[in-house]
Amino acid sequence: MSKITNYFKGVTREARRVKWPTKSNFLPAISVVLVITIFAAIFLSIEDLASATIINQLRSAFEGLRG
Repeated sequence: MSKITNYFKGVTREARRVKWPTKSNFLPAISVVLVITIFAAIFLSIEDLASATIINQLRSAFEGLRG
């Protein structure tokens, strides 16, 4: 049990030593992360739609070759 207690005491000690960002630094960073995440989601959705369309077109084009 003392190992667990020592672990959490160490975690608490390290958390106090961390230099946490201020609110003025934190909000722009969050904004950048959100913009990049939204852009990536839109891009991947468009790419998924395009690849599904291409695969369906190829499937219908080669369907007659099945014998």
